[in-house]
Amino acid sequence: MDISESEYLKILKEQIVKVMQQSYPGIPDSISNWKGQNIIDFQSDLRFKQKENISEKWFYIHMKSSNSKLPRIDILNFLSKYVGYKNWEEFKLKTGNDTFEIQPDNSNRVFYLVPLIMLVAVAVFYLIFKSMYTQEYTFCFYDNDTKEPIVNSIIEIGVLSDNESPVNYLCNKDGCFTIKTNKRILKFVVETPCYHPDTIVRTLNKFNRTENVKLKIDDYAIMIQYFSNSNVNDWLKRRENLNDMFSDSAKIFQVLEGTVGMEMYNKWEFINKLTLPANSLRDIEILDTKYGDEKITHLRFIQNGLE
Repeated sequence: MDISESEYLKILKEQIVKVMQQSYPGIPDSISNWKGQNIIDFQSDLRFKQKENISEKWFYIHMKSSNSKLPRIDILNFLSKYVGYKNWEEFKLKTGNDTFEIQPDNSNRVFYLVPLIMLVAVAVFYLIFKSMYTQEYTFCFYDNDTKEPIVNSIIEIGVLSDNESPVNYLCNKDGCFTIKTNKRILKFVVETPCYHPDTIVRTLNKFNRTENVKLKIDDYAIMIQYFSNSNVNDWLKRRENLNDMFSDSAKIFQVLEGTVGMEMYNKWEFINKLTLPANSLRDIEILDTKYGDEKITHLRFIQNGLE
């Protein structure tokens, strides 16, 4: 039985979860549900055991999404080593050998064949019936204020179902995602940097299968990015604005791309970095914000252009 490359990658992800659960028993059973600290723990474990690094962006693109494009072979090799194999080729070889077929005796062929034919017939009728009601729906995300599409940004979708874990998707660069379903009502959570997360509930209409969804901008996150990309002469005013935006106990994390690690700042350390030229942070990109009492209590960001 042949197994496609994408199926091998899916099996590799499942084995990565099992290895991680040996050190982190509480980690979710599916990589698609990993967020924040789970990803940081995996980066740390990978660096400790294999002396290899992956960035958070790479993880979102290749591990959390249903992206059909395989990662580079060198990354597949050290991920295979992480789960106990010499390289990607050995992983595929030994994984493929685990499949087997059962051949009935010729004397009992009819005994096996008739139920099999009936089972196939029932499955075909079921698929035909289901396909009549399964439709493809597309949702595109727009800025609530500017009415412009949100493009070239990480937009994560978590489709919710009763008594099931969320199924996660990543939007394309055009700010849209497509899903096939036979459900009448679709519920999903949308999260993207610089916009407030929202839970969307839609009654699906098979005669109108494309819909635009407006997201409310995170004003504070946008302002912080603006500060990091502009020359503001009145730096005292900027510091006052930042002081008002952050909780005194805020925790601020800088994700270091290409390495396993983060830098943490308190409120005033971050304000100093963003306003004083000698310690400046420039061209930052907000990854995540959390609020309490209308002030930022948690912020994660990356600084673009770092070597």
